[in-house]
Amino acid sequence: MSPHPEPPGSFRVRITRVTYGWRRIHAAKLAPLYFGREPRNRFDAPENEFGVLYVAKDVHGAFIETFGHATGVRFVTTRELRARALAAVTPMRPLRLVDLRAEGLAQMGADGELTSGPDYDLSRRWARAINAHPRTPDGILYRARHDPSRTCAALFDRAADALTVRPLGTLYAGAHRRLLADVLDTYKMGLVP
Repeated sequence: MSPHPEPPGSFRVRITRVTYGWRRIHAAKLAPLYFGREPRNRFDAPENEFGVLYVAKDVHGAFIETFGHATGVRFVTTRELRARALAAVTPMRPLRLVDLRAEGLAQMGADGELTSGPDYDLSRRWARAINAHPRTPDGILYRARHDPSRTCAALFDRAADALTVRPLGTLYAGAHRRLLADVLDTYKMGLVP
């Protein structure tokens, strides 16, 4: 198998306009609309050139993207849940996102390795190229690595003024017990102290 290509000097992007709301699980000590600049996650800027906010279309997607990174881990702790907060993120205008869920990958000369492979340095270089694209997208639309039925987005900080947020407390809060039980059942994960 040949290695995944680097982003070319120019490439096509498939833009999808998104108007629906998002869910986000974030470190409770940080603001819900925190656009991280450190290169830690898949679509972060490789050299802090821009900030990225990660969201999912539903709580299940936000959960598996947050707690599913360690493949094979079959439990989450109450301590981890209490350290994270849940928020609803709503766009005030349609977000223009580069769609990497289907043919958009092939149209720009990439493949699924970009959204689910282990080479985060490569994904970050592509994120930088997408962020700098002349069509100035608001971010990247992609499928969750550990549950491809879930839609996620990496939103660039240029979209910050288009977003409103409503804090929802922790996923461990009493108001979310049924939701948490459903998420844990979906992923067959246990809850431990």
